[in-house]
Amino acid sequence: MDPCPFVRLIIESLSLKLPTTSATPASPAAVHPSTTPCFCTVRLHNHPPQTIPIPLSGEPSGGGASAGSVVFSLDSSDLKRISGSAEVRISVYTGRAGGRGCGLGGSGRRLLGKVRVGCGNLEGVCGVGLEGGGVGVVVRGGWVRVGGKEDGVWVHMVVRAEPDPRFVLEFGGEPECSPVVYQVRGLGGPETVQPVFSCKFSADRRTARSYPRTWFTSFSATDRNRPSRERKGWMVTIHDLSGSPVATASMVTPFVPSPGSDRVSRSNPGAWLILRPNGSGGLSINTWKPWARLEAWREKRPPLDDALGLKFELTSESLSEQGLLVVESLLSVRRGGRFCIDDSGSTRFVMGSTVEGEGRESRPRVEVGVQHVTCMADVALFVALAAAVDLSMDACRLFSRKLRKELCSEQ
Repeated sequence: MDPCPFVRLIIESLSLKLPTTSATPASPAAVHPSTTPCFCTVRLHNHPPQTIPIPLSGEPSGGGASAGSVVFSLDSSDLKRISGSAEVRISVYTGRAGGRGCGLGGSGRRLLGKVRVGCGNLEGVCGVGLEGGGVGVVVRGGWVRVGGKEDGVWVHMVVRAEPDPRFVLEFGGEPECSPVVYQVRGLGGPETVQPVFSCKFSADRRTARSYPRTWFTSFSATDRNRPSRERKGWMVTIHDLSGSPVATASMVTPFVPSPGSDRVSRSNPGAWLILRPNGSGGLSINTWKPWARLEAWREKRPPLDDALGLKFELTSESLSEQGLLVVESLLSVRRGGRFCIDDSGSTRFVMGSTVEGEGRESRPRVEVGVQHVTCMADVALFVALAAAVDLSMDACRLFSRKLRKELCSEQ
């Protein structure tokens, strides 16, 4: 499998220097560095802007605390579109990110200034470190004056680019329709696809009976006696081109509505196990071992009107120990979104998968970081996870609404 070139543009070591007092045309009032929270909004062409708090530093020549990093992922089409003209735009504000209001008090935001940083030609970074070992290139580092005043605001930043090659795969249809999974090549130009896996979906409730009882989360007798008010037994098995099963996503905790409601709640989520072969092959349950667990539920939480909640954790083989939480995320039920696992501590991408909104045809596109792949079976695990994420949108559909026939339990 040949990876597609990606570049990660990372803006880090952000910190801010304010004069003892600072005034802007919008307001003549003083800004007191010791008491005023600040944040910045970072933009890169047509990518969604990212907003993070920015700490204050003492002197331009000194150190001080720094904010977290902002990361933009660029594929081949992005790199061609902005070739030679990549530009990061940073707007610095006082107040709290997301705050509303006007004037000087409370959480009202006020623009202190803007700065633009050119990044040059980023396409040359793609050829470095295709195995994920490239050290990248520092594009800009140091203090930059914001607003152009001699006694104005200074912002410190380090902008660097590093290669981040990824395998890109796409489902040939919706996961419940047992599609072929293709590898995609040639992003940014004529795309070519090649079959690499096939999926087998099952909604047979009897499937779950062969699994060890310790793999399941118990649910109430009331729910067990109400088959029309539960969704269970779904399973997706990923096969390689020879027909051998290489990964499975199995629903091990039923999706049931909370009492007096028609929605799956966070307090009682449904769950999947992502399983990998135990080395002996075949479909017998004794040849599988747990790799990860995915919980899903539905909730209302601003700024999303209705959201799919997801919690992903790595598990121990025995499931007797608490799993290692990797990521929690919310996706819009109406618009869908992108489920992403990103090791921000080392700024290394792990996996991302698209999810369409409820009721829309969904053919997930999966990206897997090269550094996390040692064999095809590793890729298959992330494909199975992507299928589970996508199917969770249906599993968490309001129980007052019907599911498509492919998702209904076999009789």
